[in-house]
Amino acid sequence: MTSVGRAGGVLALWTARFSGRRGDVAIAAVTTAATLGPLLVPSPKAWWIVALGALASAPVYWRRRAPMAVALFVGAAMTVMVLWEKPFLPFGPLVAVYTIADLSPTWKRLAAIPAVAVIVGVSLALPGEDSEIFRLIGTAFVAAYALGTSARANRSRTAELAERARRREQQHIAAVAEERARIARDMHDIITHAVGLMVVQAEAGPVVVRSDAPRAEAVFDAIADTGRGALNELRGLLTALRASDGPAGEDVGPAQPSLDGLASLAERSGLDVVMTVEGERRRTSGSLEAAVYRIVQEALTNVRKHAGARNARLRLRWTARDLVVEIADDGGGPRRDGGGYGLIGMRERATAYGGTLTAGPGQDGGFLVRAVFPLE
Repeated sequence: MTSVGRAGGVLALWTARFSGRRGDVAIAAVTTAATLGPLLVPSPKAWWIVALGALASAPVYWRRRAPMAVALFVGAAMTVMVLWEKPFLPFGPLVAVYTIADLSPTWKRLAAIPAVAVIVGVSLALPGEDSEIFRLIGTAFVAAYALGTSARANRSRTAELAERARRREQQHIAAVAEERARIARDMHDIITHAVGLMVVQAEAGPVVVRSDAPRAEAVFDAIADTGRGALNELRGLLTALRASDGPAGEDVGPAQPSLDGLASLAERSGLDVVMTVEGERRRTSGSLEAAVYRIVQEALTNVRKHAGARNARLRLRWTARDLVVEIADDGGGPRRDGGGYGLIGMRERATAYGGTLTAGPGQDGGFLVRAVFPLE
C-alpha cells in the first residue's frame, strides 16, 4: 500500500470516529485555530484580515452538507486575504478539497479539479509568489485531494467487505435451513415407511401365528429388521442435524441412500413389487439418487397405506436426457391428491433437482406416481 493509501486509511478511520456534528465542530475548530493563530500571535493583524481568516476556515463546519459551495466560499476568502497577509498553509481550502474528493459524486470531483487549479493559481499569482511557493501549495492541494480519494476508496472497500460477509451469512443460514428441511422430509419418509410397514406386519402376525408358525416367525423378523433399519437411519439423521450447526461446508451426515438400495427397499415394503430398469445407467449425484430413493419409499408407503393394493410396479428408465421413475399399483384408483405431506414432499424433492412429479390415475387403473429428472 502507498503512503497516500495508508494515510487515507488513517483519515477514513479518524473521520469515522469523529463523524457527525461533533466531528464537524472539532474539524472546524482546529482549522480555524490553525488559520487565525498566526494572525493573532504575536501581534494581532487588522480586524478585517482576521475576519477574512475566519471566513476562510470556519465554514468547513458545513463541508459535508455542501462540499462544493464551502470550497468556493473559503477559497474566495483565502484569495482575498493573501493580498495582504500570507498564511503558512490555506488550511480551510485544503480541508474543503479533501471533503470534495471524499464525499462528492464523480462528476463533482472531476469538475472540482480545474476549478481548484484556477482558484489556487489566482491566489498565488495576485501576490506575485515565486515558483517554489507554487510547487509547495500545489503539492499540498494534490495531497489533500489524493487523501480524500483514498479515504473514499477505503470506506467503499469496508462497505463491500461488510456486504460480502452479510451475503455469506445469509447463504449459510439458507444452506442450514435447506439441510434441515431435507432432514425433516427424510424423517417423515423413514417414519411413515417403517412404522407403517411394522403396523401392517404386526396386524398380520396374530393371524399367521395360528395358521403358519414359520411364516409368523418371518413376519416378526421382518418387523425387527424394519425397526432396526429405521433406528439406524434416524440415528444418522439426528447426527446430521446436530452437525448442521457446525461450520459451513462441514460434512453433516452419513452416507445417503442411493439407487442401489431400491431393490432392498422394494423387498422390505410388504408389497409384491416388480422392479424393472431400462436403458444404460448414467452417472448422477448422490443427492439426486437419495431424492429418487425417498420418492420411491414414500410412493410405496402410500400404496400400502391408502391404495388397498398388494402389487406394485417400480420402473426406472434411463434416456439420453432424463431419468424417469414410475411407481404404479393395482389398487382402487386415484386418491385425494395433495392430502398430508407425502405428495408435497415428493414434489419438493423433484423440483429441487429441476425435475417434475405427477400423480394420478394410471392407464391400467390404480394409481401412478411419475417423476422425471433431467440429467443434463
